[in-house]
Amino acid sequence: MSTTQESRTTLRIDALYTFWHLMRHETSSSEGMPWDLKSTLLAGLGLNHLEVLRYLKTHRPSFEAFEAWIAALRDDGFAESERERLRRALAGHAVGSPIGALDTVEGLGEAELAQWDEEGYVIVRQAVRTEDAEAAELAIYEHLGMSRDDPESWYSKTLGHTIWVPLLRHPALVATRFAPRVVKAFAQLWGREDLWATVDQAGLNPPERPGWLFPGPKLHWDCTLARPHHLEIQGILYLAETEEAQGAFCCVPGFHKRLNPWLDSLPEGVDPRAEALRTMTAKPIAAGRGDLVLWHQSLPHGSSPNRASRPRVVQYVSMRPTRWDYNPEWI
Repeated sequence: MSTTQESRTTLRIDALYTFWHLMRHETSSSEGMPWDLKSTLLAGLGLNHLEVLRYLKTHRPSFEAFEAWIAALRDDGFAESERERLRRALAGHAVGSPIGALDTVEGLGEAELAQWDEEGYVIVRQAVRTEDAEAAELAIYEHLGMSRDDPESWYSKTLGHTIWVPLLRHPALVATRFAPRVVKAFAQLWGREDLWATVDQAGLNPPERPGWLFPGPKLHWDCTLARPHHLEIQGILYLAETEEAQGAFCCVPGFHKRLNPWLDSLPEGVDPRAEALRTMTAKPIAAGRGDLVLWHQSLPHGSSPNRASRPRVVQYVSMRPTRWDYNPEWI
C-alpha cells in the first residue's frame, strides 16, 4: 500500500483499501486478493460477507465512507489488539487463537474425533454454557418481537416465510461465537489455532401449520462440487433443546468419503445437486441447548420441517484459518 493510501485509512488495515478498490471497480477479487484472505479480512473486521456486498453495491461509497460504515457497525470499539492480530495475519505472520491459549480448554475426545473422521460430523456437547445459549435464544426472540411462550407470535411478519434471522453482532451471539469450547473444537479439527469466526446469521424454524410450511433450505451443499474437494467446517449451535422432529439439522453421514465415487457414478448431464435432493435420505441430528454440531462441507445437509410443538432456535457458526486450500471453480 502506498503512503497516500495509508494516510486515507483510519483503521490502518492495508488490505481493506485493496478490497474496497477491487469491489468498487467490480474487479474479480481473486485478481488482487485471494478468496481466503478476503474471507479472513471480513471475518477479522467482524463483518458478514453478504452485508458488505449489499452495502458496496447499493451505496458505492468512498473509501472514507466505507470505513465509517464499518466503525458504526463495530460499536464495541474494535480493539486495537484485534486490528493488530488481523494486520499480522494478513501480512503472513503467525497468530494465535482469537481467545488466547487453548491448552486448558476441554476439547473433543478420541471417540468424538473418530466419529468426525468416519461420519464427517460430530456433536460438541455443552460447547456453550446453558445460560449463555439461553441468553442468545432470548436475544433472537427479542430481535423478532416474539415471545418464547406465545405461539402466535412465532409467525409474525418480522420473520416472514423464512427460517433465517439476520442478527449478526448482538453481544449474546458474539459471546457464544467465541466460547472457549467452540474455538477449541474448530482448532482441533483444523489442526491449527489461527482461526477467524465468520459472522453468520441466526435461525428460528417454527412448527409447521396451515399457511406456514417449511420453506427450506432442503438437502444441499454450500461448497463447489468441482474436484479436488477440500476441508471446510460448518457448524450450527442449538440454543434450545432440539428433537429430531423439531426441524433439526440433517446430514448424510459419511458422505465426505463417498462423494468422489458418487459423482463418478452419475450419468452425463445429471445435475448432482438435484440428484442428491431426489435420491438421498438425511439423518436428523437431535441435540441439547448449548450443543454444537460440526460437519465437513462435503456432507449434503439441510434443515427439516418442524413437526414438534416449539421452534428450533439456532446460531450458525464457522471458523477458518487465515489461509486454507479451496477450489475456485463452482459446480
